[in-house]
Amino acid sequence: MTPFLLVVAALSASSAAAHEASPPREGRFDNGPGPVSQWFRVAGEPSDTPIIFLHGGPGQGSQTFQASVGPVIEQFATVVYYDQRGSGRSQRPSDPDLYSLPILVSDIDVLRDHLGAERVILLGHSFGSILALEYAAAHPERVAGLILTGAVPDMPAAMKALCDRLRREDPPAYARAMAAGGDGECQPFAAYDDARRKQWIEAAMFPDPATARQVEQWDNAEGLGNSGEMGNALFGKGLLEYRFDQPGRLTMPVLFIDGALDHQTAEEPQQKLAAQLANGAFLSYQRAGHFPFVDEPARFARDVRLFMEQSGASDE
Repeated sequence: MTPFLLVVAALSASSAAAHEASPPREGRFDNGPGPVSQWFRVAGEPSDTPIIFLHGGPGQGSQTFQASVGPVIEQFATVVYYDQRGSGRSQRPSDPDLYSLPILVSDIDVLRDHLGAERVILLGHSFGSILALEYAAAHPERVAGLILTGAVPDMPAAMKALCDRLRREDPPAYARAMAAGGDGECQPFAAYDDARRKQWIEAAMFPDPATARQVEQWDNAEGLGNSGEMGNALFGKGLLEYRFDQPGRLTMPVLFIDGALDHQTAEEPQQKLAAQLANGAFLSYQRAGHFPFVDEPARFARDVRLFMEQSGASDE
């Protein structure tokens, strides 16, 4: 058993002595346009205010969260593992018109209603943080709290950070990115060919290459890896230009958990947004990358529980 899994097993065993979770259940719901059939799984300690995990990618699926820290959080909360349309065990339509941020936000509300929950806690990772922000701004009365990790409230700022890294670490690659963008714009993902690009992105996200291999294994278990339909559609509709611009709508407690070694996102926009909110907080994990819940699972679970207790977002 790996050291990570030993941590999860120990935490789960100690918590299980005090709590008896309800049996997990899987389900599906349909939502238009399409309609598209979408998968979810509910597990953990019974609660009227479940945590819905919104994965990244776009199109990654909930596999890594389920395999990593999810079972620990289940010991004190109801966790809803949800595969967005185009991801994981959900239907993956090829029509790009079936993907957009408003459609994905609508999917979340249909899921909430399907669960019978008046309010939910949204835990958004990476691209999922965008969905969490947009849903909370659209329906603040239905959100008890937001937990955002590896968050990207400002995609242009994240792209600029990637370009700045290229300029510092690989000037020839930076020149290629500038040439690809034209008109003085930098296109960081054009700096390398496919194989080298994958290595560069992984180095930006994972301080430890072994963690990258583990996440890749979890993501691709049972043939559930990212097939690209969702990402291609959203990037084609301007996702790289996304900026969250409704901080006044976020009346609920909001916690950012950032990995200090995450070079795939930008820390400053997260700190800035947290400071703009009446109930915003920002934590930095100094040893973590883009997946803080994988790099530091015990701390992540403790911080989620503390957030729920201190903010009143839980049922306790």
